[in-house]
Amino acid sequence: MKRRSFLLACGTAAFAAGNDTRLRIGQIGTEHAHASGKMAAMRSLTDVWEVVGCTGPKGYEGVKSMSVEELLATPDLKAVAVETTIEASCEMARRCIEAGKHVHLDKPGALNHAEFQQMRLDAEKRGLTVQMGYMLRYNPAFELLFQAVREGWLGGITEIDAAMGKLADPGTRRKLGELDGGGMFELACHIIDAALTILGKPVSVSAFSTPAGADGVKDNQMAVLQYAKATAVIRCNHADPFGGPRRRFNVTGTEGTFEILPLESGKVNLSLTKARGGHRKGSQSFQLDVPKDRYAAEFVDLAKIVRGEKKLAWDAAHDIAVHETVLRAAGVWK
Repeated sequence: MKRRSFLLACGTAAFAAGNDTRLRIGQIGTEHAHASGKMAAMRSLTDVWEVVGCTGPKGYEGVKSMSVEELLATPDLKAVAVETTIEASCEMARRCIEAGKHVHLDKPGALNHAEFQQMRLDAEKRGLTVQMGYMLRYNPAFELLFQAVREGWLGGITEIDAAMGKLADPGTRRKLGELDGGGMFELACHIIDAALTILGKPVSVSAFSTPAGADGVKDNQMAVLQYAKATAVIRCNHADPFGGPRRRFNVTGTEGTFEILPLESGKVNLSLTKARGGHRKGSQSFQLDVPKDRYAAEFVDLAKIVRGEKKLAWDAAHDIAVHETVLRAAGVWK
């Protein structure tokens, strides 16, 4: 029996026996680009979560529509996924935290850094989790990469080269034009989060913007994150007709290189100066299984955290450093 079918069968049996151990969760907002995907992921995990309702201008069939006040007052509500516009997201996360709820907050989390920092520190002070919606954290190839770095497969890290772009349609360009940070802020925050997971907060950040269009939209950006013994080059190009296939993340160290190309494909090119972690010396390529639902693993992990089975691997200090770096990389904060 396939894993998901098995889990669903087990969940159904538990409910029939009157032993429902699911956690209650709701969603605030439907405006974020990932909103419908996050709702679908939560609803698919019927053995883990009970979705009690959703607020926002767009409803979902089979999901109760309610106000923010009604949702936060729902008995035994444990967590809330905040999927509002970026402008409203941090304030909404703050309201959830003040109501004593764990939060899944979609990227990049806020326009203002001081507001984001205060919200994130307040949650940690209250013992509440804020899980940022950086989906690459739970991609199998990135999980293996993080393991490789932790265990020293690549030696001392000397460089990261990463890109995340696409060809923006008129609607996307219009939305990017409304953000001072453009695509680097809205999209490349995913790979900046991964870079800081590996190297930590950079010593300095240099931002470059060379717009390809005539509308002034920041559609072609690059940032250089400088460290004591490494550099990370981050690119975000929204004028690239082959942006999807070219999305990549390459980490090079004194003893090896780990490349993920395309970004979410699970395809890995690994080169090692010595055998490590069951992988032979030399260059090799392999394919990891990638779940069809890119968001489900986030909510599986969040459930474990809410139940007290583990702590989130990314703490407030990390998230605050990422947010600051994203703003600097986007040229918003010098």
